[in-house]
Amino acid sequence: MIAIIDYGMGNVGSVRNAIEYLGYEVILPKKKGDFDKVTHIILPGVGAFANGMKNLSNLGFIEILKDEVLVNHKPFLGLCLGMQILAEFGEEGGPTNGLGWIKGKVNKLEVDESSYKIPHMGWNDVIPKKNSIIFQGIRRQIFYFVHSYHLVPKDKSVISGETEYGKKFVAAIEKENIFGLQFHTEKSQQEGLNTLANFLAFGK
Repeated sequence: MIAIIDYGMGNVGSVRNAIEYLGYEVILPKKKGDFDKVTHIILPGVGAFANGMKNLSNLGFIEILKDEVLVNHKPFLGLCLGMQILAEFGEEGGPTNGLGWIKGKVNKLEVDESSYKIPHMGWNDVIPKKNSIIFQGIRRQIFYFVHSYHLVPKDKSVISGETEYGKKFVAAIEKENIFGLQFHTEKSQQEGLNTLANFLAFGK
């Protein structure tokens, strides 16, 4: 059973369709007890960091996710905003504390805007680390991005993939049972589905 966290920040339906296409059962949990049979947790998201944290807090998900991921060690995948929220601090929508599971902060993507449009939108290559779990067996590492901010982790060892867009930025992170992808897996065709499949196979 795969939990997708619906906290009002978009693209839950498309992520659900992708997971179900891969043959997994999906639940949109509302309370602690809904996680009892859950094996993997996905936090998608589109929008501002501040709004995402506010919604997670208002819906009571922050403590639940802490227990399920940090205490029970269930595999967790943050997508786009869901990856950024893993940081200690974010700037988008106003200075806001994040979940703090990954030491670091989320900054605006600073590029030469005469050459590179912000938001960064469209297909781009990801250069994975050799030991990456999420990119294992994926031959064509090109994925679909839509974002204006990026995660800057303090510990570079958590970086599992990077992308170049006016500057190099972190496209993927892996730390024990915690994974994050800046791109949209559900919009990245077969390559995106393959990254999801690798995550869902983790821990089995």
